[in-house]
Amino acid sequence: MLTENTLRPQERAAIATVPTGLFIAGQWRTTEATLPVVDPSTGQLLADVADAKAQDGLDALTAASDAQAGWAATPARERSDILMRAHRALLDDTERLALIMTLEMGKPLTEARGEIAYAAEFFRWFAEEAVRLDGGYMAAPAGGSRFLVTKQPVGPSLLITPWNFPMAMGTRKIGPALAAGCTCVVKPAEQTPLSMLALADILDRVGVPSGVVNVLTTSDPGALTEPMILDSRSRKLSFTGSTAVGKRLLEQCAKTVMRTSMELGGNAPFLVFDDADLDAAVEGALAAKMRNIGQACTAANRILVQRSVFDAFADKLATRLAALPMGRGTEDDVVVGPLIDAGAVAKVVDLVADAKQRGAAVRLGGEAVDGPGNFYPATVLTDVPDDADLCHTEIFGPVAALAAFDTEEEAIARANDTPYGLVSYVFTESLRRGLRVSEALDTGMVGLNQGVVSNPAAPFGGVKESGLGREGGTTGIDEFLETKYIGVKL
Repeated sequence: MLTENTLRPQERAAIATVPTGLFIAGQWRTTEATLPVVDPSTGQLLADVADAKAQDGLDALTAASDAQAGWAATPARERSDILMRAHRALLDDTERLALIMTLEMGKPLTEARGEIAYAAEFFRWFAEEAVRLDGGYMAAPAGGSRFLVTKQPVGPSLLITPWNFPMAMGTRKIGPALAAGCTCVVKPAEQTPLSMLALADILDRVGVPSGVVNVLTTSDPGALTEPMILDSRSRKLSFTGSTAVGKRLLEQCAKTVMRTSMELGGNAPFLVFDDADLDAAVEGALAAKMRNIGQACTAANRILVQRSVFDAFADKLATRLAALPMGRGTEDDVVVGPLIDAGAVAKVVDLVADAKQRGAAVRLGGEAVDGPGNFYPATVLTDVPDDADLCHTEIFGPVAALAAFDTEEEAIARANDTPYGLVSYVFTESLRRGLRVSEALDTGMVGLNQGVVSNPAAPFGGVKESGLGREGGTTGIDEFLETKYIGVKL
């Protein structure tokens, strides 16, 4: 491993601004053990951050629990104003935060800047939602009493965020929690803790009271989070990550009947019909496949193209992907950065090898590149059979897996043939077909003639084994609210 001294001066300066301790009750706390954070494009050390243990987690939960009543009683306008200040602070600090994200996660700087803007928008959206919480008043049908309905914060919330969108997935959870009046303990992914630590510092500076937001970094997530989950003071868990881990967390939450929302794995189908605008479909596929180097739960996993336009689409897509520069995300014009770690590269290598062994043809790429760094080139596979492993698991890499279909009914059946149901994509110039297919697809979200569906103002979430609940939109804050009915006798 290289030392931190090999970083460029501006990179070293950005990393040096990030606190490296645990953030508990408004204070930064050091730990005896530390967790190394490395640049996936070089393997060089970026920083050593605190490594929380179970007692640290319980201390953070205590801080959140102690702050809960005061934060819930804080006027909604004041909570909204704090979130608006956080929104502005993120935008004003875009260049520093984007560089930190690119260094620890690998995504190109252009994408990192886009994520900061996306992350900031969650704070603005939920700042606006904070002052619009409503309830109800009605007469009992039989007369004699009235029904009052009000909404109150769930309480201290445990928020677990992933490594692939280390800032936006934090604000997508912290924003509605704070807007609703909930305190929280945030556990970022061990691969990318720096973005969340930088965010905690910003939230502290814009006036979030002590104990309202607590951040714990750790090398042993299970040992840290389980005692907090089993503690009756925790009233909500919001998790983004793999379905396998989500299922284990649900089992733990069942013991205290904790409120949960889960954004889990995906296996997104991308359907291209013969009447589609192929150029638009290719651009949509690039957006759906290559965002975050393919490391997104919304990434197009199975690209199904109607047979009569299959070759034309495959050629256009391969040409576009071949032109994308690969390299360290901090370099100008780079589009294909590194995968998060060596294990991610090994997974993609195995999935491509399995598809090739089952008859898939390589139109572009298909072979790992030598290090340093965790790089895999943009790849196009054609004639991928439905029994290939990559059709049944998230690829999480820059591999476009193409297969042909003949009829609309066949496309829908194959698209729905998965236990996952997060998002799907449909490209067609027929409005009737677009709506018909969109309604038939068994997913929580559909991109109709667009390759990106994520938007803070829209509800994000899936069905089946892709999760529970929704984040964003007008429903996102409901995940952090309890509905209370008060019967009034007249």
